[in-house]
Amino acid sequence: MPIMNLLVAFNGSAETEAALRYAASLARTRNAHVTALLAHSSHEVIDRRWRWIPDEARTILADANKGILAAIEARFDALRDELGLGDGLTFRERAGRVDNVLAEAARHFDMLIVGAHSDQDDAHVTLHPDRIALLSGRPVIVIPAGYDAGAQHSHAALAWDGGRAAARALSDGLRLLEAEGKVSVLTVGQRGGWPVEDLITHLSRHDVDAIHENFPEKHAVADTILSYCERHDPSLLVLGAYEHSKFREDFLGGVTADVLRRIKIPVLLSH
Repeated sequence: MPIMNLLVAFNGSAETEAALRYAASLARTRNAHVTALLAHSSHEVIDRRWRWIPDEARTILADANKGILAAIEARFDALRDELGLGDGLTFRERAGRVDNVLAEAARHFDMLIVGAHSDQDDAHVTLHPDRIALLSGRPVIVIPAGYDAGAQHSHAALAWDGGRAAARALSDGLRLLEAEGKVSVLTVGQRGGWPVEDLITHLSRHDVDAIHENFPEKHAVADTILSYCERHDPSLLVLGAYEHSKFREDFLGGVTADVLRRIKIPVLLSH
């Protein structure tokens, strides 16, 4: 099934601008449509429904909210011509819990493209890509700030442990891997169970030239993946998100969180 319908989370930050440019680069090669969605929660520091708030204060709060959202939409409009999608680009805005809004919306698209989380974002438009990947049931591509969507690369990378999340990520990212034509399958440590050679055969039958790169278990998995991506600069890392519980990952530190925090290339997450 071709990739034809892309959703981008846009809040005006450098990270989401990079995500929008990446989505546009995918869309131009596939004649796909891009929808940019500004998801936002309430920005008030007090509840405007409280009876003691004067009408003038309510008006000021409402105008402040509208001003912030209008500035983000103006930033989007300033990027329209640069993106070169014409009628293939639309803008929407939706209020609610940001991660929940984006997760629900993503179920109606082929994939969601988001900028990496930034602590500098305004609180009522900030997003968390890992949470969205857990909630949405759709693939989420996370783009770091400043990433050059026009850069040329020779291959993609797939982090593989043979688990359910990795298999889901492979399935969700297969069309992108087919377009790339070459992928490095990254494993860490000695493996039992099903032979990785069957995965290489599976990819070859999708016209993807796959090579297996196995690394010793003496370093942390996240460090190994990040080091490989730093040295070889793949176009994309395909990664199964949170094979264990997200609480455990957050509490102990995990591969998904470490990779998202430090990586400099796009990451496709699936759960």
